[in-house]
Amino acid sequence: MKKLVYLISILLTLVLLNGCANKGGSAASNSDDKPPETKVLSIQDYCSFKENTNYVYEGKGIEYASYNLMVDYIEGNRIQTRSNNGGTETVKVLELDNGKLTLRLARGESYFRENLLQSPSNSEEILLQEPLVVGTSWVLADGRKRSITNIEADITTPSGTYKTLEVTTEGKDDKIQDYYAPNIGLVKSVFTSDDFEVTSTLSKLESDVSLNQTVKFYYPNSNVDKLYTVSKILSFKTNDLTKASFERAFKELPKGDVVPVLGPNVKIKSLYLNKDNAVYVDFSKELRGEMIAGSSYEGLILQSITNTLGNYYGVDKVYITVEGNPYASGHYAMNKGESFSVDLSNSTELK
Repeated sequence: MKKLVYLISILLTLVLLNGCANKGGSAASNSDDKPPETKVLSIQDYCSFKENTNYVYEGKGIEYASYNLMVDYIEGNRIQTRSNNGGTETVKVLELDNGKLTLRLARGESYFRENLLQSPSNSEEILLQEPLVVGTSWVLADGRKRSITNIEADITTPSGTYKTLEVTTEGKDDKIQDYYAPNIGLVKSVFTSDDFEVTSTLSKLESDVSLNQTVKFYYPNSNVDKLYTVSKILSFKTNDLTKASFERAFKELPKGDVVPVLGPNVKIKSLYLNKDNAVYVDFSKELRGEMIAGSSYEGLILQSITNTLGNYYGVDKVYITVEGNPYASGHYAMNKGESFSVDLSNSTELK
């Protein structure tokens, strides 16, 4: 059991290396290129990030060796990737700077979508380091040695045959070999320990793909005495704003016995999960200005917002502000820092 847990941990680390993406590179050998030994190689040769692409990896050895990877956000020299191995979703932030590709942040169980590119780092693991020549090596924080062991390793995968850069990570009782192809990125990872082997291999690349998430939205019913739930699919392209998708989806009123949550001109100005484990959402002044509602309807609107966002982020507290100030109206006067609580007791699925 200990070995299985360790292997799963290693695999979750491996998926972060796939921030290396394709910019139209071919899987075929580069017969027209100069031989590798005459080229000045850089990390950018192996890591050119592509938007709206699904990288599909097939695994062998354990269940979670297979996974999909997509890019949530790209900004400057940083990229945020999202991997899904069927058991969990993991978000990683990578940075390419000063000849090093570094893992800055890793967060498991990340089923919500949020831009973490500027978040404080919780990791400084170097994944690749120049010069990209055999013998370049560095030591990781846990004592493992990582080094470049080949610059022209031939690797065949279901997605093609590649001339790759081989990076080897050596632990006390195990070894990981990662293979990067020019203009593609990571095409294969091999974990070995004693006589046990786990592999993840690039199977295919799917272009012009969106990240689809099923989200449960809450709406007051027309009798203003309970909430109805409706499941909607939100589609995200790379760099799409999560707040804009929620704003749009709230305004798209489903058919049935429901009434609006947001008026037509309401804007969600900011939306994020705070470090106090509460969702913070700030609305434009139209939230109140377009809310023609008595206290019961207003209460259900606020509960709809709270339930929808709390459920999506997996928390039970939502701090609602208007133009940066705590929510206040003729019926409610919230104090600074006072949040609304998720309450699903008075809700049912819309039929």
